[in-house]
Amino acid sequence: MDFTIITDNFTYFMIGRFPHGPLGGVGLTLYLAVVSCLLALIGGIVLGVASDVPLRPLRWLVRGYIHVMRGIPLLMVIFWMYFLLPLVFKQSVPENWTVIAALTLFTSAYMAHIVRAGIEGVARGQREAALASGLNALQVMTYVVLPQALRNMIPSFVNELVAVTKDTSLAFIVGVSELTHIATQVNNRELTHPAEIFLFVAAVYFVICFSLTQLSRGLEKRMHWGYV
Repeated sequence: MDFTIITDNFTYFMIGRFPHGPLGGVGLTLYLAVVSCLLALIGGIVLGVASDVPLRPLRWLVRGYIHVMRGIPLLMVIFWMYFLLPLVFKQSVPENWTVIAALTLFTSAYMAHIVRAGIEGVARGQREAALASGLNALQVMTYVVLPQALRNMIPSFVNELVAVTKDTSLAFIVGVSELTHIATQVNNRELTHPAEIFLFVAAVYFVICFSLTQLSRGLEKRMHWGYV
């Protein structure tokens, strides 16, 4: 196998045409994953808390959204955002942001389950004690429950970042120049060594995701969650 095609295009694979053009390749893949995951974390906290509120219509609405998002393909959500956002804003929307919106909406539904499980993992006695001390329900959630729940959820959030990193490969379908799209461009231009190109792409995804997985396991070890 001849990997000179990788070395000849290495910078393009890593950052696209940046800084003389838009960011692409691995750099854009990580950007899409991190921004989407951070936004999804916020959305997941909101949805996770709202899915357990006493107000029944709101609870049903949120849970319905979560079930719908978890039951449809991510590719469909990307297409929705790609065609819907320009109609909503009545102007063109950069493809990067349509993908970020899709990943955020989709991943928020999964984050919500993580958040809800983390909240339920906090001992009920702590909530009752906080309420008895004079705090209202919102203060109990903000100052007592969420800080403990979020700490316990950190490894799960890192695992979700792994999933989002792999999901960014679907962005090539709307022309976003992340790693998979860059690899396709190089392959179409050179018309040689496709095995080497996509083996390299697979290796890059593996290195990123394996590193994040090891980070997650390290966090679990530090929290004494039973890893040996």
